[in-house]
Amino acid sequence: MGAEGHADGTVGKALDVLDMVAGFGRPVRFSDLLVEADYPKATLYRLLQTLTHQGMLTLDPDTGTYALGVRLVRLAHAAWAQSSLAPIARPYLDELARKTGETIHLAQMDQGQVLYVDKRNAARPVEMFAQAGKVGPAYCTGVGKAMLAYLPPEALEAALARQSFHRHTPHTLASREALLAELEAIRKRGHAWDAEEHEAGIICCAVPILSRSGRVMGALSVTSTTARTTLEALGAQAPMVKDIAAKIAAEAESWRFPEQV
Repeated sequence: MGAEGHADGTVGKALDVLDMVAGFGRPVRFSDLLVEADYPKATLYRLLQTLTHQGMLTLDPDTGTYALGVRLVRLAHAAWAQSSLAPIARPYLDELARKTGETIHLAQMDQGQVLYVDKRNAARPVEMFAQAGKVGPAYCTGVGKAMLAYLPPEALEAALARQSFHRHTPHTLASREALLAELEAIRKRGHAWDAEEHEAGIICCAVPILSRSGRVMGALSVTSTTARTTLEALGAQAPMVKDIAAKIAAEAESWRFPEQV
């Protein structure tokens, strides 16, 4: 479907533009957006005007650049408080970080990708991709695979269709078939690995956060480096991580946690 026939109409187009601006990670000019957009010049300009008038974007008159607006900050804060596991999970992440001394990640599924919603740094921090607020691939991260493994068939198919299967490292599972085999192994094992699949030298053990009915709420991981430990050593902590994931799930359900697709 072409840009002008967006299935979600004007709202869908506007959200596409917001995603585009956010993706640059800096204030961006109209000309840069036009190169990336599938929309005609007039349509893109109209969408930018509307988003700016609504406070979703800001336009710097001196530089002619667009940036995300402060209204999004308010909406993001409300979403974090109402639909994110982070406020509920905070004390449990603190506990897990104290017990392991390693990096802890909390993630949820966002349109087939991984949204990192909170993080605790290791006692000896290591630079890595995953940061709270970042979106990463599901097929080659521990938290992503932990969630994919427990999605119902229809939701899994939709998520698989959104995976790029780009080979980030020599260890990346770069095909649908390889990933499906790994998801089956995760269900049998009860936890997922990231065996240097997204970043060289970065490994993790991840478990899903599941409701009583088995619905995927999110995932929790303990992450380290090959210089510091091994997958086997991280795996030995899986029972503790599962126990904390269950506590997060129980508390989230008591808050009538909304569906995450």
